Amino acid sequence: MQERKVRVRFAPSPTGALHIGGVRTALYNYLFAKRQGGDMIFRIEDTDSKRFVPGAEDYIVESLTWLGIKFDEGVGFGGSHGPYRQSERREIYRQYVDELVARGAAYYAFDTAEELEARHTVDANFQYDARTRMSMVNSLTLSSEEVKLRIERGDIYTVRFKIEPGQTITIHDMIRGEVLYKSDVLDDKVLYKSADQLPTYHLANVVDDHLMEVTHVIRGEEWLPSTPLHILLYRAFGWEETMPQFAHLPLLLKPDGKGKLSKRDGDRLNFPVFPLDWIDPATGSLSKGYREAGYFPEAVINFLALLGWNPGTEQEMFTMDELIEQFSIDRCSKAGAKFDYEKGKWFNHQYMLLKDNSALADMVIPFIEKEGIEIVADEMPFDGKHCTKAYVEKVLALIKDRMIFVQDFWANASFFFKSPEAYDEKTVAKRWKPESARQMGELLEVLEPFDFSDPVAMEEAAKAWTEANGYGMGIPMNAFRLAVVGEGKGPHIFHIVELIGKEETFRRVKRCVEVLG
Repeated sequence: MQERKVRVRFAPSPTGALHIGGVRTALYNYLFAKRQGGDMIFRIEDTDSKRFVPGAEDYIVESLTWLGIKFDEGVGFGGSHGPYRQSERREIYRQYVDELVARGAAYYAFDTAEELEARHTVDANFQYDARTRMSMVNSLTLSSEEVKLRIERGDIYTVRFKIEPGQTITIHDMIRGEVLYKSDVLDDKVLYKSADQLPTYHLANVVDDHLMEVTHVIRGEEWLPSTPLHILLYRAFGWEETMPQFAHLPLLLKPDGKGKLSKRDGDRLNFPVFPLDWIDPATGSLSKGYREAGYFPEAVINFLALLGWNPGTEQEMFTMDELIEQFSIDRCSKAGAKFDYEKGKWFNHQYMLLKDNSALADMVIPFIEKEGIEIVADEMPFDGKHCTKAYVEKVLALIKDRMIFVQDFWANASFFFKSPEAYDEKTVAKRWKPESARQMGELLEVLEPFDFSDPVAMEEAAKAWTEANGYGMGIPMNAFRLAVVGEGKGPHIFHIVELIGKEETFRRVKRCVEVLG
């Protein structure tokens, strides 16, 4: 038998925001397909019309596009296996429903919701299966004439898959090895609902995977219990030779305990669980996303890739191309992966350091303009109202090692653009000594000959001055920083004054002496 080209699919339901666990599933499918030289399909599973949420589909596409996860075919991408939206494939599914009924592998069930609820009331463990189906209202217990009459007069019905007891179903999972299920524990799942003329997830999934020539189904661990039914459906259709290989990924777990990661964990611990901001159309409530929180897409990808997969080396930083080159499904863990959101911040900081300062300047300029500072083309003396992009790049070179997110820029860099209007009280109490005003006057005399283009030379001169007077560097340099910055933070003080210039440095020091005395 000729080896088939690898084809995987990511098939979300448009029922709300895409959870970060779903993003990881999409990523692993993408890495696996590209590593094997295969294709990735984008399919929308919208057969559950009651749970459809407007805007969710566009949100999913925008999220994955932002993260750089690309599709070869599917909704919005074209291809020869469409349509790729399940709600547009009704006639296709109906054909296969009828085929299963004709083969005796499925049957019509006319039990009402009230009747089923009554059975559950009497028996909390009630299950529609081989032990109970002959006591229910279905085509196994009704005459063919009665069944035909009910259908013709428009009675609501479902089509259920007929599970034969006494079978052992073996799942050959690429991550978990052999997983065995007994058919006796399975119920006769609903495959089709006449109420909306749509199949359920189970039938639509199997039919679509077969017709779209999917070779590997890589999905979350939560779907493992449905896989035995899917295998039985493949057998019922006679599609064993084209049955995909299955891989069930480990769960993403709470950062601080057991259990599946949820939106409530993000709200409680203040981290996003969605790729982009999501506004619930029903309630109007906002859930923060990684993009708006200031994460770089490549940092999110790198972080997620290592939640459940191990490259087998000490390497932590990976580009998408490196992930594709090294990804192997058999190195995925069986155990759940604890969601260490602090590690996510660490990755973002690492990518901050790697960012080109020109590109990063474009990202932070809006924060500067928000403070009333205009970005101009030509260099001009410091005035707290104008600066160039080149100046912003120089600032970034000094302070981006203190930033995790682009939003951190102004808090770390404001003194490069505006003179301090006040002085931090705690720093003043600790760093401004009785002799500081006099020492600042002396320091300005030491720095007077310099044009402030050589921070090393200025520092050497300041050091020689402190040594000659027995001051030590601590007291005068701390006071100098307070005068220039307004508090005790920032990069090397002589790199700061090199950027803001001689005139602005002298002005700030003199004002500080006037204010603090």
